[in-house]
Amino acid sequence: MGQSVVGARVSALSSWHDDWSGVRVVVLGLGVSGFAAADTLAELGCAVTVLSRDADEERARILPVIGVELVVEADERAARQALLAREPELVIVSPGFAPEHPLVLAARESGAELWGDVELAWRVRDKVRAAEWITITGTNGKTTTTQLAATMLLAAGTRVAPCGNIGTPVLDAVRDPAGFDVLVVELSSFQLHALPTTGPGALQPLASACLNLADDHLDWHGGSAAYAAAKAKVYANTRVACVYNLADPATRRMVEEADVVEGCRAIGFGADTPGPSDVGVVDDVLVDRAFLQERATTALELATLADLRDAGLATPHGLANALAAAALARAAGAPPAAVRDGLRAFRVDAHRTERVAESDEVLWIDDSKATNAHAASASLSAYRSVVWIVGGLLKGVDLAPLVLQHRERLRAVILIGLDRDALREAFARHAPALPLFEVEEHDTERVMPAAVRLAASAAQAGDTVLLAPAAASMDQFDDYADRGRRFAMAVAALGS
Repeated sequence: MGQSVVGARVSALSSWHDDWSGVRVVVLGLGVSGFAAADTLAELGCAVTVLSRDADEERARILPVIGVELVVEADERAARQALLAREPELVIVSPGFAPEHPLVLAARESGAELWGDVELAWRVRDKVRAAEWITITGTNGKTTTTQLAATMLLAAGTRVAPCGNIGTPVLDAVRDPAGFDVLVVELSSFQLHALPTTGPGALQPLASACLNLADDHLDWHGGSAAYAAAKAKVYANTRVACVYNLADPATRRMVEEADVVEGCRAIGFGADTPGPSDVGVVDDVLVDRAFLQERATTALELATLADLRDAGLATPHGLANALAAAALARAAGAPPAAVRDGLRAFRVDAHRTERVAESDEVLWIDDSKATNAHAASASLSAYRSVVWIVGGLLKGVDLAPLVLQHRERLRAVILIGLDRDALREAFARHAPALPLFEVEEHDTERVMPAAVRLAASAAQAGDTVLLAPAAASMDQFDDYADRGRRFAMAVAALGS
């Protein structure tokens, strides 16, 4: 189907104040971002249908009240017919829909415009006033860095909102009646995949960062190259600063290859003494040699390692996140004192290297948020001797390199998850002498108590029992937070 006159008009829409009335839209999915998209488009005067496999009861109740049609259809053929029957001019694809999903293919074949919720938010960002955007991605550390940068900017007196993949949809932020000066937007690889790099829907962030890159979500993207290409989009059209990881050459290459606005600078972050366009560490002090006139000979003090310890960031990846956030906040004009004050006010989220208990000289750590190999590796690196609780939905990633990298620091391993074959084989190949225990329980209520009992039997004085599953949680738990809460409850019950 060729693009209609109305379709061409849809493609050109780039302001809240343009005429959106009557545009036929189908929103795929009724998660947090799908609901925000439907709500936004209804407010703009579009004719909106939400098409979903299932529906949250509260959202399903609200949609007809705001004038949105809801079609709940689990059968893919029937869902495809429902989509095509509405002759959409625009389809909003929620982040969970893979590029080859039958409904995405049907939408593409229909000739409709295909956008994600982030592109829609960029196009209508001027409802109240158009805030500057700082965009952040990476395999690990996105949420912490997003929260840190926002906290630093808040300490500078900036009206700021962390949003995007962090939980608050960016569409909700751009529609806030009070408006913001800066949005710090966490972007997943799914969201980045859907973004254009040219045209009215292309983001033009003030500053951007890819914190690190390691294989993840390969089943969704179809391979490492496609995953990396999606992550690299974060730097497109950046205006002031592209922030990259000095310890991760892939992020440097992304910046070198990015098409940015003339005058945009590359700012590196790392744990060593920084170069004259970087942020880093000298002795016990975080310093800035990027955002000052005398950077060839001078550095500005930002904070201390003691500030990081108090914030729960006294790990190698915690330091990296803090430095990246500092660079982004400085790019947006935050003074050094605001970086320090933001760090001092910050506390790490639950389930991110969270200290659960210490008993009989054994430390229990909940890093349930380590849902991929890169995050788990960062967590493992922070401890000398580990009883490792690992497993879940592996998302197509081979964990054998992770086993090989960290086998010398492992006291024992506890395998969880419904499919443990690949993990079992990795340990048999790379660490055959390592004590390995498997949780045979499939009942969600019993998995963590069994894992904790096995870990307690294996741990010795000075060890850390670390829940860093390197996998998604949905095979046995509601989400990573549910997994972490159950771990903490099982640890508490062990001592009672």
